[in-house]
Amino acid sequence: MSLLGNILWLILGGFVTGLGWWLAGLIAFISIIGIPWGRACFVIGNLSFMPFGKEVVNRADLSGQEDIGTGPLGMIGNIIWFVLAGVWLALAHLVSALFCFVTIIGIPFGLQHLKLAAIAVAPIGKTVVDRS
Repeated sequence: MSLLGNILWLILGGFVTGLGWWLAGLIAFISIIGIPWGRACFVIGNLSFMPFGKEVVNRADLSGQEDIGTGPLGMIGNIIWFVLAGVWLALAHLVSALFCFVTIIGIPFGLQHLKLAAIAVAPIGKTVVDRS
């Protein structure tokens, strides 16, 4: 079922969204100082291509140990991200989710936009894993 959802998601805008996140990641990498945010953009971009059957988890919970992105520096990075971009990106995904929730067919897509909104708020220190 997630394969069908991902195919429909790609056709109905997920491909463009993923490319947009990847482009933002490339721009962040060019600035050198934006590398942590660029990495986060690529994680979100990958999720944006195929969100069905995926889950966002904290890397510290997954590996059992903290790294630079899950510790205090990651928290500072998430605060900077939230102030500069995260709040606006999350709002965009929330509005998209509301439009999807208007129709019964769009409810699964709205749920995926909510997932993307959650990671857009604070992406540093998070990773995407298969739900199974």
